[in-house]
Amino acid sequence: MSETNINQGQINKAVWRACDTFRGTVDPSIYKDYVLTMLFVKYLSDVWQDHWDAYQKEHGDHPDLIRELMKSERFVLPPAANFYSLYEHRHEPGNGERIDKALHAIEEENIQKLSDVFQDISFNSNKLGDEKQKNEILKALLEDFHKPELNLRPSRIGRLDIIGNAYEYLIAQFAATSGKKAGEFYTPAEVSELIAELMAPAEGDEICDPACGSGSLLLKCANQIKNAHNGSKRFALYGQEAIGSTWALAKMNMFLHGVDNHRIEWGDTLRNPKLLDDKGRLRLFDVVVANPPFSLDKWGHEGAGDDPHGRYRRGIPPKTKGDYAFILHMVETLKPGSSAKKGGRMAVVVPHGVLFRGSSEGKIRRQLIEENLLDAVIGLPEKLFFGTGIPAAILVFRQDKTDENVLFIDASREFRAGKNQNALSEDNIRKIVKTYTNRADVDKYAHLATPEEIAENDFNLNIPRYVDTFEEEEEIDLMAVRAERKQLKEKLASLEREMDGYLKELGYGS
Repeated sequence: MSETNINQGQINKAVWRACDTFRGTVDPSIYKDYVLTMLFVKYLSDVWQDHWDAYQKEHGDHPDLIRELMKSERFVLPPAANFYSLYEHRHEPGNGERIDKALHAIEEENIQKLSDVFQDISFNSNKLGDEKQKNEILKALLEDFHKPELNLRPSRIGRLDIIGNAYEYLIAQFAATSGKKAGEFYTPAEVSELIAELMAPAEGDEICDPACGSGSLLLKCANQIKNAHNGSKRFALYGQEAIGSTWALAKMNMFLHGVDNHRIEWGDTLRNPKLLDDKGRLRLFDVVVANPPFSLDKWGHEGAGDDPHGRYRRGIPPKTKGDYAFILHMVETLKPGSSAKKGGRMAVVVPHGVLFRGSSEGKIRRQLIEENLLDAVIGLPEKLFFGTGIPAAILVFRQDKTDENVLFIDASREFRAGKNQNALSEDNIRKIVKTYTNRADVDKYAHLATPEEIAENDFNLNIPRYVDTFEEEEEIDLMAVRAERKQLKEKLASLEREMDGYLKELGYGS
């Protein structure tokens, strides 16, 4: 198949079909890790083989010379860890053990980039059934990825980011089919795109997601810079993720997208932030973005009063709702503004309760507003996020605001409707970004509120208090309706007389 015959949809469908091996036997929340990891190994193997063959064509059959030339690759692939070696032995017992050894070998040879990435995944696990069933499932999986449609060689797929997109597609599919659990590590692509465009990251920016999941939001920010600056890699990505298997997905996702200028840490951001400077203080960033878990219970309230980084100096969020804990962490990691460089900016996805809940949250919200950090409140449509139908909002904060006002945008009624999931169209995103950039009132869509207005509303940020979307109903002319009703009654009586005449002609009349 030539490169011109390849499109993203074909690759996506082929990868998704590979999941059929597990369906009905293993829960999707479990088998997603096996499919994604196998996709990773297959891609490494195809890139390695493609480059080996190119050197062989150029220099002849000189293995030692080719091995030396291959040292310039982004990664090292040991011979026994090659997908095709695993495939050749698929009929033999021990598929699980062989694949695990291959993963360990890949990690050992690429320790700086892939350290600990495979520690939470074992193909030799009894989660896949007894030894016989496990061996059969893995044999079928190797055969699925050996199909011609999943030839992922660069000489076939070209420079398109087909493999990175396929990986994102798989993660999205697992999120859609697995509900909330998978939704925790995946932000829908169009929401990530919206946040990236709102933040407008620039060359040289350091960008962080303290609840990075699979890394999709960070990658969208990276793409903003690449697309604007001819593929530039003059940026740095930082992230932290609490769940080990999801952290591994983020590391593999970065690798597959060719983004080496990243630092993704594994750990609980609220209890144990790991993105620190050389003095042990919170590292500061130009752009901070996140879609943290909504209203997280048991977020670390018990230790918040003694936080060494002073993140809760504006107040301690309630014990059973961690939304403001993430917001306060993010605010503390923004670079301060200066005359030489603009300050840090952030966008965070939150449930609507964050906008109006009282008590400690109300006090924190008031403090953030009075410090003139809040820049915009953007209401999103319902059913955008996997695992929940509730609408959410995006809060934008800036360290370099040029006025004291807060822009409210009600984008909740404009979306592309789906059967189970809604989505933002390109036009929807463009309108939100344009409105945010223009920072002016738009009838029934946006309002630039003054500090006095917000204070009058007791610092409640509920969007309908600021954006009036009420559509006045057209006045009804009762006399015209009465006249129309009279005409219709007369017409009905005429039709009934006409029908009676026809019936009599046919002999049905009385």
